[in-house]
Amino acid sequence: MTPIARSGARRRSLATLVAGALAAGGLAAAGMTTLEPGAASASSHREAPLISGQPKYDNTDVYAFVSPDDPATTTIIANWIPFEDPAGGPNFYTFADDAQYDIHIDNNGDAQGELLLRYTFKTHTKNKKTFLYNTGPVTSLDDSDLNVTQTYDIDLLKLHNQSLVSKTKLADDVPVAPSNVGKASMPDYAKLRQQAVRQLAHGGRTFAGQADDPFFLDLRVFDLLYGGNLSEVGNDTLKGYNVNSIALQLPTDMITESKQQPVVGIWSTTQRKNAHGDYEQVSRLGNPLVNEVVNPLKDKDRFNASSPWNDAQFLKNVTNPELPKLMEAIYKIKAPAEPRHDLVDVFLKGVKGLNQPPGVRPAEMLRLNTSIKPTADPKRLGVLDGDNAGFPNGRRLTDDVVDISLQVVEGELVGAKNDLGDAVDANDQKFGDSFPYLAEPVAGSRGPLAKGTAGGSSVRDQVGNALQPTGSAGGTSNTGLIAASVGSGAAGILLIGAGLAWWRRRMQRPN
Repeated sequence: MTPIARSGARRRSLATLVAGALAAGGLAAAGMTTLEPGAASASSHREAPLISGQPKYDNTDVYAFVSPDDPATTTIIANWIPFEDPAGGPNFYTFADDAQYDIHIDNNGDAQGELLLRYTFKTHTKNKKTFLYNTGPVTSLDDSDLNVTQTYDIDLLKLHNQSLVSKTKLADDVPVAPSNVGKASMPDYAKLRQQAVRQLAHGGRTFAGQADDPFFLDLRVFDLLYGGNLSEVGNDTLKGYNVNSIALQLPTDMITESKQQPVVGIWSTTQRKNAHGDYEQVSRLGNPLVNEVVNPLKDKDRFNASSPWNDAQFLKNVTNPELPKLMEAIYKIKAPAEPRHDLVDVFLKGVKGLNQPPGVRPAEMLRLNTSIKPTADPKRLGVLDGDNAGFPNGRRLTDDVVDISLQVVEGELVGAKNDLGDAVDANDQKFGDSFPYLAEPVAGSRGPLAKGTAGGSSVRDQVGNALQPTGSAGGTSNTGLIAASVGSGAAGILLIGAGLAWWRRRMQRPN
């Protein structure tokens, strides 16, 4: 199979929008399991019963692409914690201290990771006598007003047949970019973001912190197929939500087997410490949307605990997908003949002649040919539109994986030309031109100010001064002071309110 060039997107008809609605959650390899609400969300956002109750450990998306601003490097982005509400305090969003956030790289096509990049995090709290995440405006990552902070280590593990060959510390105590509480708390969030980008001693760059969720799609298919009358199409369901991101940029020759074999397979996992102190894998993600709409409910938790070299157990979910059958039954769009070897070739092996390594063992992961240079004009449909630097050759932030996957599962590569999609073609926030590329997280204060107020910060500064940690220069260790101050202010407001009410009643009395 070779990449198929496309001349461009054709206009969607009502029928194609309906079809797109069925797969607004997208699919990376095959069919849909159910249309019941809650059975699937987005690209591994709450996609399986067990992980839906453990958001800190829930992988949402993985991206891998040759860095457009440094083509000698490869960028890998992995996201966790779905549906972060920007104003979701007082406990804002942190990585788990009892987890191992792992990025796996298979550089010889055997479905086993030869390289494992492990991120582990530690939370620090300056002042535990306040409920505040920050006690004043935060101007730097080491600002004393940033009350809750995190740092992380990166270890590079080299493996052979899953046995440890060597372990190297790539980074130690690197600061995490905080949650974007709001403009009053973080007046220059871009500065904080930049301070969290760090150079690695062995080459490359790293970033960890909050970001705007880069995945774009319409998920309202679960509201009776877009409201039951197509009244709910074309809306980016993830607009306004954030995720926690890990971004890593490494010299390409550090992760590939050789110049003659430039294809790498990439996936992420999360291991959580159990009651016995041992780590157990609870989440896994490579291609987008697999565990939402490919695996049936009976396989979802098992897939999250599994490894690519055992993926033969899930093969039937790919070769005999449910979604095309549903679309044929409901919308009379003929399903391609089974078994679907075209889906196996594209999503489990890589496209032959593009990103399929020699002697490949079929397995679920992103596959990236690192020798394909970035294009100055990325096309959202990637390989389907003749842009071989895009999905399914890796995954860029701008790739429209819902439309691409839907068109492929409906037979685009076996002669059934179509232009299906969900009518959401781009992210609501602009991505960056340089590492870490992700859009800044939506701020918790994104709403309008109250009427009659201005954006001054004098009172906020006083709050910060009153809540300095014990022993801070110029601060106070008595948090009762701020409580008393707030109480006095509240009492004053009540007295004024009572006075105004009395005055109104007096003026309304008959003379």
